[in-house]
Amino acid sequence: MLENEIEVDVAITRTSQKGITLENNFAGVVSFLRRVYTKDLTGVELAVTGVPFDMAASNRPGTRFGPRAIRAASTLQPYDTPYGWDIDPLSDHNVIDYGDVAFDFGQISLFPGVLEDHIAGIINAGPGTLALGGDHYITFPILRAYAKKFGPMSMIQFDAHSDTWVDDDPNRIDHGTMFYKAVKEGLIDPKTSVQVGIRTSNADTLGVNIIDAPEVHRIGPAAVIDKIKGIVGGNKTYVTFDIDCLDPAYAPGTGTPVWGGLTSAQAAEILRGLAGINMVGGDIVEVSPSYDASEATAIAGAHVATELMCLYFAGARGA
Repeated sequence: MLENEIEVDVAITRTSQKGITLENNFAGVVSFLRRVYTKDLTGVELAVTGVPFDMAASNRPGTRFGPRAIRAASTLQPYDTPYGWDIDPLSDHNVIDYGDVAFDFGQISLFPGVLEDHIAGIINAGPGTLALGGDHYITFPILRAYAKKFGPMSMIQFDAHSDTWVDDDPNRIDHGTMFYKAVKEGLIDPKTSVQVGIRTSNADTLGVNIIDAPEVHRIGPAAVIDKIKGIVGGNKTYVTFDIDCLDPAYAPGTGTPVWGGLTSAQAAEILRGLAGINMVGGDIVEVSPSYDASEATAIAGAHVATELMCLYFAGARGA
């Protein structure tokens, strides 16, 4: 390629999984951070995959459009090393966009198994996954796939809601009860798991550690980072980030917004400060672009996804 030549449609034309791109951010086939679209997992370290599912939403639907919006917003980022990190995943690691999970929207009861198999097919081939949601229920089938490979894990959950409300119906698909089931099924260890940013009431959180939003504001990100690391230790850890962890001032485009949440700056500092945890996978969920004409929520979601990618590799290298 000639110096200063603009690349075109690199999501389908690039021959390497590594490297930045000079494609115009307003044009071309859109993939996450302009990574190559492929189903070939040979040599892949992290596969980004979309999960456009929102049939478990209890309030405003629309997160089925989240993966597409996050990918589009991510085109603002792939030109430089991610800020605040001493690693460069785009240049030094094999990251691909694996596309979206395929499912029949008319057969909702089949979705959990379809998603579990989709994730299992990736992680059993070697790579980790970074899922773009979709409502928060998607984390449950993903955790099932991960637990079958790794056993019970620690979980770091950024959220306004605990999502551990009682639900003993095995057939119920609900984005507010899946972590109740995850604890009951032994997918996650509540004693070494932590929920950050909570600001809704739940009488029984099943022993999961809570750092609620007022505490984050009171003690600050540095102390929050220390508490989280003290809880998860060196355990294999899954990180799930519900965009409603952020205050609606920063992320209004979500199904169940709650005031008093984290700022974007607090979230960024905490995620970067967690470098070194043993992260095996993660997701960003509940981005619902139709409720945010400014696209700020999708932009926040894309930044969170980038931070999760960096966090994954920072842990892999023992940073």
